[in-house]
Amino acid sequence: MEIPDEQLERKRLQAENTELATLAGGLAHEIRNPLSTIGMNLELLAEEMEGDDSQRARRMLRRISSLQGECRNLEEILNAFLQFARAGELHLEDGNLNTILTDYVGFLEPQANSMEVELRPHLDTDLPVVMMDRSLMRQALVNLCRNAIEAMPDGGSIDLLTRTRGDQVVLEIIDTGKGMDEKTRAQMFQAFFSTRSGGSGLGLPTVRRIVEAHHGQIVCESEPGKGTRFTISLPAQR
Repeated sequence: MEIPDEQLERKRLQAENTELATLAGGLAHEIRNPLSTIGMNLELLAEEMEGDDSQRARRMLRRISSLQGECRNLEEILNAFLQFARAGELHLEDGNLNTILTDYVGFLEPQANSMEVELRPHLDTDLPVVMMDRSLMRQALVNLCRNAIEAMPDGGSIDLLTRTRGDQVVLEIIDTGKGMDEKTRAQMFQAFFSTRSGGSGLGLPTVRRIVEAHHGQIVCESEPGKGTRFTISLPAQR
């Protein structure tokens, strides 16, 4: 009995994702060990210089503090890379996007309010279920909403919509932020591309890997000064 091409392709992608996640885990282990040692030694150096108020000591402490900051940045990049590598490893079950969205909005609301960002959910009450990895779909939502909030330093609003379109379940995230030009839109899903100083450049690539691993699609509409709309489409379960 022949295995359908779709199943063969799915197995091939699963094997590739598993290999990438395994390599990423090994790389993370090899980097974290010396990074942890460097961090501990910097902390010990800072402790040894406590109480020394000389100009040289103050200069050394500034340099140590700078190096500690770089270690934290490397740790954040490493964590982002692990999320990117593992985005294709799915644990699928029937789920409703409304449930994930409602839970996350409740979690995000205090932070959004503190930054004068209004969250406005518009949820289809008759939304079909989808086969999804709940943890990864929440991670995609986290990355998109984080980007939206960062694009509105002076406040604004985020509309979160769910609806049905044919045999697809659609999630839209619309912000009133600064928007993106055509050049940025063309590169935003490329790994390690970032317009933010200190950004890992893996947030949106991770979102795309998560969506595509669910056999879905993500598109972006944005213009400078007119905000951004991300639309995620996933196959509905009937």
